[in-house]
Amino acid sequence: MFKIEKSQGITEQDHLVFIFKKEEEITNSVFTEAELAYIKKSQTEKQSLVRINQYSRQLFVQFLDTDKEHYKIREEGRKEACKLTGLLNKLKLEKVVLVDFIKCDDCMLAYAEGVALSAYQFLKYFKDRDEKANSLNCLQIESQLVSNEACTELDVIVKAVYKARDLINEPLSWLTAVQLASEIKELGKDAGFSVEVFDKRKIEALKMGGLLAVNKGSIDPPTFTVMEWKPENAKNAQPIILVGKGVVYDSGGLSLKPTKSSMDYMKSDMSGAAGMVGALCAVAKNKLPVHVIALIPATDNRPDGNAYVPGDVIQMHNGMTVEVLNTDAEGRMILADALSYAQKYNPELVIDMATLTGAAAMSVGKEGMVGMGNAGSEIFDQLKKAGENVYERIVEFPIWDEYNEYLKSSIADIKNIGGRDGGAITAGMFLKKFTDYPWIHLDIAGSAFLHATDSYRGKDGVGTGVRLLYEFIKKY
Repeated sequence: MFKIEKSQGITEQDHLVFIFKKEEEITNSVFTEAELAYIKKSQTEKQSLVRINQYSRQLFVQFLDTDKEHYKIREEGRKEACKLTGLLNKLKLEKVVLVDFIKCDDCMLAYAEGVALSAYQFLKYFKDRDEKANSLNCLQIESQLVSNEACTELDVIVKAVYKARDLINEPLSWLTAVQLASEIKELGKDAGFSVEVFDKRKIEALKMGGLLAVNKGSIDPPTFTVMEWKPENAKNAQPIILVGKGVVYDSGGLSLKPTKSSMDYMKSDMSGAAGMVGALCAVAKNKLPVHVIALIPATDNRPDGNAYVPGDVIQMHNGMTVEVLNTDAEGRMILADALSYAQKYNPELVIDMATLTGAAAMSVGKEGMVGMGNAGSEIFDQLKKAGENVYERIVEFPIWDEYNEYLKSSIADIKNIGGRDGGAITAGMFLKKFTDYPWIHLDIAGSAFLHATDSYRGKDGVGTGVRLLYEFIKKY
């Protein structure tokens, strides 16, 4: 397991990475005159990362461009760190020390975060996983500005992202809704939050019609998991509630996904749940003084003989009826039950996160997520600021009253799709009908699962939302 920690002093055997500002001239007794000349030449040639092979150890000089907005400096650091991680593993190095000459604790931590997130691998199903495993497993930070506590905090956050990525990358052959609930129980024991899992009988008693309808085509039962972190020193009298979509596999149901390869990565349709689980792990393990509850409705969506069909009318947990016109719009059905269940807690704020619509992915691609809600501009601005800080940026979409017209049904209270236009917005408007509290919806369909390596975000499961929600809750 990868480890981030504060350096307790540099030895002559340590491999070192010196972090400098781009324009800074290097004067350091560690380097020989010839090495300094080489570094200066590399600077002139605008190389951002310079390697010096001293044979007994490797030295690296990393230049960061600080002539930009601070959150962009941090992101450049993460991306530059990804290049370093690849080189360190190629050289078979196990440990490296980052040395602070940039004099910026945020920048050092962001760079360390980039190294650590780039080092993630999912090797569980490889026969030769030991041979494939990266060599780098320890990162130390040498800086007067970065505390032991900051290193420990970052280590916890990175491990939470790792766990979220693991859950997303697991196939349905292992990660059923029941197994997801079991995994959350184990994580709760480790991080210190409580976990209660509702089985199918309890879900039926609660009349969660949306979750039960989506589950009808599956031979595996659904689960509804309640996670709670409530420290004695919590600053909020009413909880913040996180709701994550836990569709462990989505075939589309009887509205079978029609496009090429569209089902190949649908094990990732529980990325919203994974992000919320990871966020609560980080919040609890770092003992943030905030009362947080997470709700995870989970099932797979398959076209078995008893599957729900287009034309069905489903009664939801809050009593509202929904005309189903597309069984592939299943995420909103299970989220709606969870959102209405959240009302019992009298929450201060509810945030749901889901790989909900292709429309959101088409709108912003992998570069961010779509957000909307009624929580007010002050709260939304805080969330967007947190998104900038961790570079999981949010584009706010409107929830104008006119979009309610798109969801009108002739035989039920509402229908579950609103047509081709404004698809991401009408999905959000559907969810809004099950809320009576300050609420924000995040659609991560474009950024949750990547088909090619994207710097420190890697390939496949990203763990979107873990860092964003931790940052937001910490500063809330």
